[in-house]
Amino acid sequence: MIWQVLVIALLSYLIGSINPAIILSNILKKEDIRTQGSGNAGTTNTLRTLGKWPAVAVLLVDILKAVIAISLARWIGTLGNYTTEEFMKLHDYALLAAGIGVVLGHNFPIYYGFKGGKGVATSLGILLIMEWKIGIICLVFALAIILASRMVSLGSITAAILYPVLVLLMPGTAFNDRKLYLLFAIFLTALLIIRHKANIKRLLEGTENKLWKTKSEKSLK
Repeated sequence: MIWQVLVIALLSYLIGSINPAIILSNILKKEDIRTQGSGNAGTTNTLRTLGKWPAVAVLLVDILKAVIAISLARWIGTLGNYTTEEFMKLHDYALLAAGIGVVLGHNFPIYYGFKGGKGVATSLGILLIMEWKIGIICLVFALAIILASRMVSLGSITAAILYPVLVLLMPGTAFNDRKLYLLFAIFLTALLIIRHKANIKRLLEGTENKLWKTKSEKSLK
């Protein structure tokens, strides 16, 4: 059981370390996206520096990384002969290892000097593949906040905070151990918030970047 969890964690980390934002920026602009715009290797900075379609590609690949990691964990978890109780434990720890591994890989990629993105899209992929109802609720909530505020960071942070609340309130089947599921959700939320500490500072100061400007804001230039 231990070797399977370790293999899942390692493979998930390596999968998560693949960063489409860095790859596309090097191909399209011959520059590292981490030296452009906000310096973040994620969807929003790709939108600002490379455009709409590269940003869509980055978003989908970052989500897909999580889907592959979790699916791989579920498959590897079936290898071997276990009692029902052992299998249930292995299933939970496999998902835990895959989810944490793929997000840490995205945030701290071994291929790119351990400087990656903030894990928003990859975390969304985890939610969607593990418990799609919770994933959809968090996605819709995030989009509503983003459209209202024009700030991706605010939508991402508030949706992340909503995640463990939904895990606590909604009966789900992702994990057999509900306490472990809640701890996993809290970990993902805490990691995402920590990765957004610079954004939180700008939000509090009222200087956070917005996706687009209103006519009145443009006229002030």
